Amino acid sequence: MKYYIIAGEASGDLHAANLIKALQQKDPEARIRAWGGDLMHAAGADIVKHYRDLAFMGLVEVLKHLGTILKNISFCKSDIQAFQPDVVLFVDYPGFNMRIAKWAHQQGFRTAYYISPTVWAWKENRVHHINKYVDEMMVILPFEKPFYAKYNYPVHYVGHPLIEVMEAELQKPSGLAKEKKMLALLPGSRTQEIKKLLPLMLEVAATMPDYEVLIAQAPAQNEALYEAIINGNNAVSLVKGKTYDILKIADAAIVASGTATLETALLGVPQVVVYKTSPLTFKIVKAMAKTEYVALPNIILGKLAVVELLQNDFTLSSLQQAMADITVNRDNIDRMQTDYSKVWQMLVHDGKASENAAGIVFDLATRQK
Repeated sequence: MKYYIIAGEASGDLHAANLIKALQQKDPEARIRAWGGDLMHAAGADIVKHYRDLAFMGLVEVLKHLGTILKNISFCKSDIQAFQPDVVLFVDYPGFNMRIAKWAHQQGFRTAYYISPTVWAWKENRVHHINKYVDEMMVILPFEKPFYAKYNYPVHYVGHPLIEVMEAELQKPSGLAKEKKMLALLPGSRTQEIKKLLPLMLEVAATMPDYEVLIAQAPAQNEALYEAIINGNNAVSLVKGKTYDILKIADAAIVASGTATLETALLGVPQVVVYKTSPLTFKIVKAMAKTEYVALPNIILGKLAVVELLQNDFTLSSLQQAMADITVNRDNIDRMQTDYSKVWQMLVHDGKASENAAGIVFDLATRQK
């Protein structure tokens, strides 16, 4: 069978790659054409567009690159038509993927979605759009299935794919060594967020001389981007493509809001979550948001388990105080570890998210129209 997969970010590349491996177990003759990254390519997909060229963050950036985005949409449609897949599979990346899902369904292609858009957080009316244009939705958070059920839309809860990734990681030692306490800086994977977040992260790191400082370089980013911000600072080290190795030896972390906050929690590292975008984008998102929190551990638990410093709260003094709270205050550290254990238990399901999702995709591909 033929599968066309679209993942537009680093986390989607990881989860889609694991799904591809599971899909090939069920369908050894699978032909896979995809938008994604190096992990999906290594898993056997023919990558036609790399996610590094797709990651536009925030309203202002989207408007600036609108021409490129529209060209990508047009190219994607023509490429799907030429390939004629049995299933078009969308992995997260909702702004782009929902546009293609509508078109693909109207063209008669079977459609599946893995890792639901966060309709429970904002743009709740997208549920009707998804129900109309997505044949099979696979969700990864336990509260998402009952959320969709409110709209009479049956979806599949397959478990969270990070659980199987972390179970494997925790069996392996870190490939890195440390000589003293270690601070991990995870400034995100997009160029814009790295430029906005890393400078202040480094300022705070400079006030923590007892810590070795490692920056997690995103796999798709060029070293020059980080070096321009580091500006010859020999007190920090840049490590590419080894985020989990960094976290496995970290004593504390400063993490950009996103999937990395959950990865950090599942690996048991005390963290402070930070984020900053353009004032206009932040104002719009805040007005539309239906959740009280942005960090995934907080959303899953429904409480402030890890500190969030967003937009104007992301300052030198506030970040210094938050870091002191998770590096000096033993009670805070113990409480956070207890909360992390609860997150794990809530997500564990059967530990076979990729296999479960692959089975649904394969069944859809072989289903009689």
